[in-house]
Amino acid sequence: MTRRETFSAPTLTDRQFVLATDLDGTFLGGSDDARNEFYTWIDEHRDQIGLIFVTGRDPEFITEMTRTTSVPRPDYVVGDVGTTIAEVSEDHEIAPIDVIENEIAESWGDAHARVRSALEGAPGLSLQPTPFRYRMSFDLDPATFDERAVDLVKALGLDVLISDNRFFDVLPKGISKGPSLKRLLAHLGLREDRTLVAGDTLNDLSMLALGLPAVAVGGSEPALIEELRYHPHVHFADGIGVSGIVQAIEHHRLFTA
Repeated sequence: MTRRETFSAPTLTDRQFVLATDLDGTFLGGSDDARNEFYTWIDEHRDQIGLIFVTGRDPEFITEMTRTTSVPRPDYVVGDVGTTIAEVSEDHEIAPIDVIENEIAESWGDAHARVRSALEGAPGLSLQPTPFRYRMSFDLDPATFDERAVDLVKALGLDVLISDNRFFDVLPKGISKGPSLKRLLAHLGLREDRTLVAGDTLNDLSMLALGLPAVAVGGSEPALIEELRYHPHVHFADGIGVSGIVQAIEHHRLFTA
């Protein structure tokens, strides 16, 4: 990643709406035809639609993906399960926005070594080979996982997020996708009622529950649906991935041709 001063941030305040979306299973979900059609539609209306990726993926993955595939380049990224908040240049370089990342960095501190020590040999957890900044993520084997690992992390003053029954994320206290997205929207001066949030697993819960227009796309994790069942601002789509996002844009009346 490069630093923020290398380019100017895009302006999204004059767009009809902003799509803040999870990647895997959501923006990257659906049939090939549905994805191609939706991505083309976004590219054709970039002067009217803002795009923010809110994902567990790291910046390097996003840069490579948007440079080498048809996936549109986002304007901003809330990555690493909310621990990275960054802007994206026209050449796909991702630069952290220090002024709103400082609290995240301070909350995490030097936790890498402490987390490694606490979870060394923990049953059912395998450290992911990712260049972590302010988080650590593990693959979880539900057949052998020992829930005492959660208590070990909480004793360090950190948070645990388990999603899709196969991911175990260790995060700074109080940091996740939702709070970080809210920081970014406030920093940019964007209207929350014109921001559509989209997701499909429990690590999307904190942003889908913010009260913004939201969609749980078709095929979402049942535990996520259960948590959101009584949230009237959430549209429960039957369309998978991008098809569900399209349904939600129409449901929330966010775009006028």
